[in-house]
Amino acid sequence: MTDVPELEEEEKRPGAVLFTCSFNAVRSPMAAAIARHLFPGKIYIASAGARRGELDPFAVAVMEEIGLDITRHRPQTFEDLEDESFDLVITLAPDAHHRALDLFRYNAVDVEYWPTSDPTLASGSRDHILEEYRAVRDYLMARIKKRLNWNPQFQTAPARA
Repeated sequence: MTDVPELEEEEKRPGAVLFTCSFNAVRSPMAAAIARHLFPGKIYIASAGARRGELDPFAVAVMEEIGLDITRHRPQTFEDLEDESFDLVITLAPDAHHRALDLFRYNAVDVEYWPTSDPTLASGSRDHILEEYRAVRDYLMARIKKRLNWNPQFQTAPARA
């Protein structure tokens, strides 16, 4: 039965995930785009920030390097969320973590803190700054794959009736 391992992986995976950071301008939109790419149609993915920011052009650039377009992303806050029914909230910054704990304290939801460096604090040459953003992108890719039980064998398999 080839379907059994896939079902076991999907049973371990949350159905709705919210990624949060400070301004919803770098880390959380990158994480959301990665998760949507890895789990198309399998997990509902959203992102929000503790405060509203502007989409960061360096984030756009490093995501384009791996074929993901985040140019349509519009930063939003927790208050802008249309739904608060998440199985998992992953916070990437301390202020977002505290806000998520407060907002979801009465919900049956897991809130996890993934300390993630803020690449907007990088200085130096454009190349050095881009390396900081790439490091965050790659860190998020690895954490998401591990936490959400990504298995490439099942990602490309055709859906069965």
